[in-house]
Amino acid sequence: MRITTGIYRGRQINGPRKIRPTQDKVRKALFDILGDVRGLSFLELYAGSGAVGLEAASRGVKELVMVEYDRDCLIAIKRNIESLKPRACELYPKQADFIIQLMHKDKRKFDLIFLDPPYCQGLSKKTLQTLGAYDILAPDGFVVVQHFKKDELPEKEGGLALVKQSKYGDTLLSFYRKAEGKTKIPILPNPKDGI
Repeated sequence: MRITTGIYRGRQINGPRKIRPTQDKVRKALFDILGDVRGLSFLELYAGSGAVGLEAASRGVKELVMVEYDRDCLIAIKRNIESLKPRACELYPKQADFIIQLMHKDKRKFDLIFLDPPYCQGLSKKTLQTLGAYDILAPDGFVVVQHFKKDELPEKEGGLALVKQSKYGDTLLSFYRKAEGKTKIPILPNPKDGI
């Protein structure tokens, strides 16, 4: 895996063999949809190798928080952080739901929240429910869930509403925002329309 764009473009990202990394083309498509992320805060849950978060750092986010519980993944993320040395980067070796509640307690908000949990375990829906219950999303922010195409997610969860889905092979990217929010990011065609 390599960083596709930005200050770390072409730099290699390493990950444990047991994970299913976000493919370069899906990462590129994600950030093409999001547009300019410079100056935004980015939270990556189930970070795996940290590739998505480090791609965000390469593209200029002001704050990067990565959350991962698996020991082998944590080793890979630490190596990638040591290699790239992104600024304003935090790594939490905890479960995603615990960190969401901790960030809520600390009144922290994120412009972009990305999660790519292991497929077919119900974690996408469960974590989305936690995000719906514990508001850590900035008013104009987005939650993006990468999930298997057969894993159906709700159109609404708590204060979050589905605004777009894009399909890449067996992978779906589902974009949520606050139902009453306004967006600075111009991505909002009808839900479930592919690119």
